Amino acid sequence: MMIDPPIDKLVDKVGCKYALVCLITKRARYLLDKKAEMLEAENIRAVSCAAYETYEGKVEARYEDD
Repeated sequence: MMIDPPIDKLVDKVGCKYALVCLITKRARYLLDKKAEMLEAENIRAVSCAAYETYEGKVEARYEDD
């Protein structure tokens, strides 16, 4: 269970739960593919790192118009 950062604050930053899940999932996959050494050195999970980056505003969701 994720306690820090709070999920309700993450949802507020992104806009909706679905967008939050998509954003964190994509970022976590990227981190696992490209930054695995960093994650291992800092002993942090990819999903946690993606959540922290979202909370700190380093990663944002982009919405495209149809």
